[in-house]
Amino acid sequence: MHMKWKIITCLIFVLILGLGLPIKALAHGAKIEYTVNMAIELVATYDNGEPMAGAQVVVYAPDDPSTPWLTGVCDDDGRFTFIPDTSRPGTWVVQVRQAGHGDMVHIPVGQDMVATSGVGGFGVLQIVLMSACVIWGFVGTALYFSRRRA
Repeated sequence: MHMKWKIITCLIFVLILGLGLPIKALAHGAKIEYTVNMAIELVATYDNGEPMAGAQVVVYAPDDPSTPWLTGVCDDDGRFTFIPDTSRPGTWVVQVRQAGHGDMVHIPVGQDMVATSGVGGFGVLQIVLMSACVIWGFVGTALYFSRRRA
């Protein structure tokens, strides 16, 4: 009888994991990824992966967030590269817009700047930590329901 409950628990666990997987939406929201080296390279795409070719880019410096520091246009692959003025440390704001769709990204720039990469505001370490917590929650729940009754 205990083997039957373990199998049912495992099946429920697999079902929950399957339902928890992300499903790609095909809407026309926007996503901006960036990489920081000496220059900052943006890659702007719609949610379906299509590049935002020709999108308008506006860069704002941290000490003057109301006046554009630089304006430009994404290339055919949705890429835009610029070199920020490192004598103006702080959070640079980059806005990408095209045909009513767009997004804004906040990029920290400073003298102790480290090469980083970001997706939607979450770093790689944050994404890994959040994933590990979700998996641990599923495992803990499965172990709780599979324990023997005294």
